[in-house]
Amino acid sequence: MRTIPIPVDVTKLQITCVKPAKPRLVNKDTGEIKRDKDGNVMYELTLLFEDDFGRMELVKVSTTPEPQVIAGEEIVPVGLVGYVWEQGGRWGISYRAASFLPAGSTTSAPSARTGADL
Repeated sequence: MRTIPIPVDVTKLQITCVKPAKPRLVNKDTGEIKRDKDGNVMYELTLLFEDDFGRMELVKVSTTPEPQVIAGEEIVPVGLVGYVWEQGGRWGISYRAASFLPAGSTTSAPSARTGADL
């Protein structure tokens, strides 16, 4: 099965870190850590996504390098994509982000225009 990244629009979501980054495991029994194609350690964050209607979903998002995000912090994933996977008759969507910014930072949202800009 070919995996095609599906971009995720996070502009209408409030995203809060529930669990900070930890190395993602390939095998829980052996403790083998997952690495990306370049050999970098993959990290996994547990995030709470909430929409305008108050619906919430816990989502695990992978990234590399280790993000400096703490539990309870509102963040904006940069370059968030989903990948559909199938294995042994089961399927799901895994998520990966390039990086994370604090919510409300000037680089995560369009800059506010002042009177001088108009």
